[in-house]
Amino acid sequence: MKYKDYYKTLGVPRGATQEAIKAAYRKLARKYHPDVSREPLAELRFKEVGEAYKTLKDPASRAAYDRLPYPSYQHRPEPKPQAARRAPKPTFKEPAREAPASAKRDDENFGDILGEILGRPATPHKHRGLNVHGSDQRAKVQIDVEEAYTGTWRNVSMPTYVTDEYGAPIVGKRTLKVNIPKGLRSGQTLRLAGQGFPGMGEGRDGDLYLDVVIRPHRRYRIEGRDIYFDIPLSPTAVTLGAMVNVPTPAGPVQLAVPPGSAFGRKLRLKGKGIPGEPAGDLYAVIVKADPVGGGVAQKAYNALKSAFAFSPRQT
Repeated sequence: MKYKDYYKTLGVPRGATQEAIKAAYRKLARKYHPDVSREPLAELRFKEVGEAYKTLKDPASRAAYDRLPYPSYQHRPEPKPQAARRAPKPTFKEPAREAPASAKRDDENFGDILGEILGRPATPHKHRGLNVHGSDQRAKVQIDVEEAYTGTWRNVSMPTYVTDEYGAPIVGKRTLKVNIPKGLRSGQTLRLAGQGFPGMGEGRDGDLYLDVVIRPHRRYRIEGRDIYFDIPLSPTAVTLGAMVNVPTPAGPVQLAVPPGSAFGRKLRLKGKGIPGEPAGDLYAVIVKADPVGGGVAQKAYNALKSAFAFSPRQT
């Protein structure tokens, strides 16, 4: 198991006094407390600081910790052989003997320190525990236009806290399979209660907020729940009218183009936009199709030009 340097966590030397350790804890707890801190992974750092202080604030548990094997790369002086023989087996557990009175006072004041940091009144002794609500988490999930019509599932990965064999929190990763219901629009947020960072003690777990983004589409344009797309038509079709088979995110539909329609006209398909209460609409915007090439097409256009003596400048 990797050695945890609690002195380094609190930023104090190994020979620091109890007052120095207490002062360092106050400073770091104020900096990383989840209720007031905006630091990344503040809750994890707060837990690490609390774990270090819980061990070092009591002279007895601190002495047991100091006897743990120290990594060789730190160049800690080896203990004298005689002292090593007298030392009990290293352990993180609290010693069975009665703790010093100063350690008892530190235990009693542990909750009060957090109260002072956050500007809260001291709690009664029987409720003085480290109960901290878990922080909320936020992530982005992208879906396609078609998935906004039908709903879908997404795997969402995010950092979390797990505990090592000593019960200490470390950063891990978890993946949730999330049901994305149909009818969501870009900018909407899904809240998953209790799926954020875990709380401490009796503190509740945080929530997970998923910001939904609909990916840009090569054919469709989205405005709220309404969807727009272009439908290319020839001058003959807009003049005489036509029945056109058009694709939509929910499948193809038959669209009636009224005679005399102009380019730029929007043909509305009510309720065919993104589902909801109410559902959006689907708009087919008439645009001019590319000219048809070939001699036959040119002759037809020339005949049409001769049949209608129309000059836009005269009218």
